[in-house]
Amino acid sequence: MNPRITRRECLKSSAAAAAALTIIPGGLARGYAANEKVNVGIIGSGGRGGANLKGVAEQGANVSALCDVDRQRLDGAARRFPDAKTYVDFRELLAEEKNLDAVVVSTPDHCHAPASVRAMEQGLHCYCEKPLTWNVHEARVMTEIAVKNKLSTHMGTPSRGSEGTIRTIEVIRSGAIGDVKEAHFWTNRPIWTQGADRPPGEDPVPDGLDWDLWLGPAPVRPFVAQWPEDHPARKLASFRHPQVYHPFVWRGWWDFGTGALGDIAPHQWSPAYCGLELDQPERVEIVEKSGPVTDMFPESTTLRFSFPAKGGRPAVPIYWHDGGNRPSSELVGMENVPDGGMLIVGTKATLGTGNKSASAPEFESVPKTLPRFGDMYADWLAGIQQSNPDRPSCPFSYAGRLTEAYLLGNIALKMDRTIEYDAQAMRITNCEEANQYLRREYREGWGL
Repeated sequence: MNPRITRRECLKSSAAAAAALTIIPGGLARGYAANEKVNVGIIGSGGRGGANLKGVAEQGANVSALCDVDRQRLDGAARRFPDAKTYVDFRELLAEEKNLDAVVVSTPDHCHAPASVRAMEQGLHCYCEKPLTWNVHEARVMTEIAVKNKLSTHMGTPSRGSEGTIRTIEVIRSGAIGDVKEAHFWTNRPIWTQGADRPPGEDPVPDGLDWDLWLGPAPVRPFVAQWPEDHPARKLASFRHPQVYHPFVWRGWWDFGTGALGDIAPHQWSPAYCGLELDQPERVEIVEKSGPVTDMFPESTTLRFSFPAKGGRPAVPIYWHDGGNRPSSELVGMENVPDGGMLIVGTKATLGTGNKSASAPEFESVPKTLPRFGDMYADWLAGIQQSNPDRPSCPFSYAGRLTEAYLLGNIALKMDRTIEYDAQAMRITNCEEANQYLRREYREGWGL
């Protein structure tokens, strides 16, 4: 008697067999095995989760299961997908749903790895919202499992696969702008409160919100609904929303989010990070920041990430600016520097805000040598159907390295000092205390 073959194994094996016999034109790739939809479980259905749910559904995925710790958000998604089974605990979803092919993880940052790792260990393909993980160790684990199990994975940013990013990478690698001397990235984030102390007291948890599940692997904290009227947080420049934790404003809290850096670096860094084929910085320095990092990230920062020379490329620093900090108008070449942008400074030319773009006429002779990508949801689903982990534009094999690099900046902020990093050993060498922040202690039942 033949052993039972699951639907997921059948989908993978049939796609692999067909691929071995068929040469598929690039423009038809998304139509391959179109009669067999990918069954997807949605972990986090509001905010970015709602956008990701819409994205995969529009590209033909079958939404089999929905999960959210906020019943109001879960019910809203269930009205759109009434045939999907609903859960409030992603651990139950993963234990009970036996017919899934993949998951989409759109929880707050601190739950990205606990949910994604469990799913990938079960052989499920994974789309995870950015930033990929909450800490460095998680980024390593996510990468290793995705590669080992040959899964189609994508970190939720379209920018890595955009024509502008790909063309910038080609121009940088061609040598058309010379050696890169430095790169700058800046953002208007935080657009949520940062730089305050934790408010006192405790409020009733709203009906429909499971606060214990929301906390997940993080330390237990009392729920507070809104900042008190007399709390200093309300006078900060970053104050936009009265809510303290849920929804959205968790990004500013060390226990749950990764601050402005984790929110925007995944989108912005790829032109320089990929273009220069960077790995990990050997040093991260604080150039400027507003106040200490306690329970929250500071309101504004400027960091310098020093990447060592590699091959024929010289060492290069990447500067990160947030909270209103930005490069000087002299460097950018414009009087009024916008509140977000990119600058890649070469010895022959400069790319980015206030300067040339990679599509400028003088770079037309640079050949197009890199693959192009389509819709990020479609490419991820096609990677599943074709058993092709290289199909998505931002697979975990790339996103994990990128995430490790920028999250080191948050450790420098937490320690309020320069840190020196040995990537091979995954160890901070000049400050033993800082190594505790490369990973975390998980609450029982929530570990990787």
